[in-house]
Amino acid sequence: MTTRRAFLQTSLAMTGAAAAHRSTAAEPAAPISSQELQTILDAPVLDRSTLRQPVKIASIELLQNGNSHLLRTRSADGLEAITVPHQAKIGVLTPLLLKNVIPAFVGRDAREIEKLLWDVYRHADNYKLQGLALWVCVAAVEMGILELLCRAAKRPLADLFGGRRKRDVAVYYASGTRGNTPEAEVAALQKMVGESGARAIKFRLGGRMSRNADSLPGRTEALIPLVRKTFGDAMTLYADSNSSYDAAEGIRIGRIMEAHGYGFYEEPCEFDDLWSTKQVADALTIPVAGGEQEFSLHRWRWMIAERGVDIVQPDLHYGGGFIRATQVARMAAAAGMTVVPHMSGGGLGYLEVVHFASFTPNIGPYMEFKGSTTIPVSCDSSTLRCEQGLVQCPTGIGFGVTIDPEFVRAAKPVKL
Repeated sequence: MTTRRAFLQTSLAMTGAAAAHRSTAAEPAAPISSQELQTILDAPVLDRSTLRQPVKIASIELLQNGNSHLLRTRSADGLEAITVPHQAKIGVLTPLLLKNVIPAFVGRDAREIEKLLWDVYRHADNYKLQGLALWVCVAAVEMGILELLCRAAKRPLADLFGGRRKRDVAVYYASGTRGNTPEAEVAALQKMVGESGARAIKFRLGGRMSRNADSLPGRTEALIPLVRKTFGDAMTLYADSNSSYDAAEGIRIGRIMEAHGYGFYEEPCEFDDLWSTKQVADALTIPVAGGEQEFSLHRWRWMIAERGVDIVQPDLHYGGGFIRATQVARMAAAAGMTVVPHMSGGGLGYLEVVHFASFTPNIGPYMEFKGSTTIPVSCDSSTLRCEQGLVQCPTGIGFGVTIDPEFVRAAKPVKL
């Protein structure tokens, strides 16, 4: 690990793509102890200085319009926030959200959201349901409460997290395809770049949880050099194996990526096999990214203290929301590590990632962007589109967008 950290700190012999990522990462730091990271976890996250009066949560409702879900959060003094939960998961998780999560927040002061994140974990023995499903539900409520607090303070979301640091957020486009030929994948990536002006792209390797089997024989070994040859050294390239490999195969594939100057290597091993992922990361000089499906702050602390990955990737929904993702980012910053949040797709996930990037100091150079959504939304301060590789972060109150009032009116409360 010492050799790996020294390389990440001092190496100048890398291609333009890899350098683009590493040069914008947080400065490498000396190893940090688990106790030092716990101190960071124990520290307050939100700036509540503009919230002098209680914001009592009167109700939280899950709404449905067709296949789309919304969350409506109201305060006792008449404020209302309409936000968007995880579209792909919340329909399956409706009973958990309505029975186990929402009741822990109703009637409480929204300003105490950080304490409430612990209270909901204990409520109705929810800790026995620890996992992605629980925290997706908590994230849905947390985002509604954050919007409500912003409306009470008449401030943008970033102000709760120390203020906006950037407005223009550079993004990368990611291919979700696996199993096509290398030539077909390159053609799809060229189309993405041509339409967006993106200066970074990501594609998929391996066979997804496949125990070393490729999606097509030889696809990965052919695709890695072909993408670099096609796009040249000026393009930043990332690749994601989605838990395809054991440690030995993960290292072998990673060395091919190193030889072609890739910016990071995402989730080489099964996502919950932290030890194999660390083994891969220790063996390689290319930064290894991971953590998109991590929901335990204790395991995040271990990964950061032990340098189990080089780039942390909390998902704003899977991990429980903005506050917990910010705690992960702050621990990573103390360890000299970069954060590149994962986007699990659907809803307004692209907007949430742009907001997170706007206020996080140790954010990576490019954020994942998926701008397609079935939710009709408008914004006065941003097109919400990728233009020349950049997306402008909205500047209005809260998330800075308005969901079509007619669409909201047509949505009906979901009942058990």
